[in-house]
Amino acid sequence: MKNEIKEYLTETEIRIKGRENIDEAYLEEMLTRIGFYQHERLVHLIVTMTFAIMTVISFFMLITSPSAPALLLALLFLGLTIPYIYHYYFLENSTQKLYKLYYEALAIVKGKS
Repeated sequence: MKNEIKEYLTETEIRIKGRENIDEAYLEEMLTRIGFYQHERLVHLIVTMTFAIMTVISFFMLITSPSAPALLLALLFLGLTIPYIYHYYFLENSTQKLYKLYYEALAIVKGKS
């Protein structure tokens, strides 16, 4: 997904800078893609928050009753939470960038009308 978003952002930026093939159909395609990425972002938000909560709970377990399995569980959740946060951060920023690109493309289409 990450590579797909990067490629689409690059393609869209080039298209908008060159003002090439920007029309109503392209705006509709952009809205559809933005919708897909918003859905992906929501799913990752839910997963990230779930893992963050489980990390806090596992550290609480570790503090209240220290044991090797509790430590392993806490480290496992922490190890998974950090990449999830990083990926969610990427999805959020990419979606926000797509919003800006959409408004630029919309201005181009309205300027042509």
